[in-house]
Amino acid sequence: MRITLDLARKLIAEQFPEYASLTIVDVEKQGHDNRTYRLGDHMLIRMPTAADYALKVPKEQELLPQLAKRLSVSIPAPINMGNPSADYPYPFSIYKWLSGKSINLLTLAEQDKEQLAFDLSKFLKELQAITDIEGPEPGQHNWWRGDHVSVYDKGAQEQIAELVEIIDASKALALWDQACETKWDKKPVWIHGDFAIGNILMDNGKLSAVIDFGGAAVGDPACDLVIAWTYLSGKTRKIFISEMDMEQDTWLRARAWALWKATFELCQISDKNSSEAKTQKIIIAEAIDDGVGIL
Repeated sequence: MRITLDLARKLIAEQFPEYASLTIVDVEKQGHDNRTYRLGDHMLIRMPTAADYALKVPKEQELLPQLAKRLSVSIPAPINMGNPSADYPYPFSIYKWLSGKSINLLTLAEQDKEQLAFDLSKFLKELQAITDIEGPEPGQHNWWRGDHVSVYDKGAQEQIAELVEIIDASKALALWDQACETKWDKKPVWIHGDFAIGNILMDNGKLSAVIDFGGAAVGDPACDLVIAWTYLSGKTRKIFISEMDMEQDTWLRARAWALWKATFELCQISDKNSSEAKTQKIIIAEAIDDGVGIL
């Protein structure tokens, strides 16, 4: 779906005329699943780019206000939900604007990253501790985040085979097989589902918000732990792992999730010697080694 500023302005004018006089501008960095535009000084418009991503809109509208009451870090606050129209076939959201920048736009000092590792673990533990809000099971609506990692077995096997010349395929398959033999044998817990640096905001050197709960569900928390390999390293990784205090089997599945995602990304990169490819190679190597390597 091709989404433009003009389309966003038209939808606001048609469905929310009370906001029609406000400026609508691009955000600094757009995502893949949604296009986001700042609406005035205090709101934003979030528009799904495809039907599968649009499945998340009603879920977020219903659940986010409930979850926010149990979390000490800000999360998106829905203000209104727009309807499909002749020009745009999906529901869309208007949210409160949250202060801060996503981590993928920042370069943090080591001390700030260490504090962030503590803060991220605190957020996930608070989320996992929520027991009085009923959430959805993993499924197509969140690309099966929170399901058993083996849901992506076919893709992982094919990706590893495609990359056999540039990664340690035997170690990768050994990790994958070992992880697939384990399972989360406790009560399902709340997960974010896309706990990545583009969805984590910092303001004045502190964690200020976690956004994009479209992948939220209740299930196995392993998928939320991959940030230990996709962003954290060295001491910060060890802090996060220690603070989360999960069983070894859960960390095995987390490493397998990291492996699946990184091999998927690497397969999409045509230049396997580019800096983007190198980043994915490092994630793969550390995930399949001992999970505690230093970037």
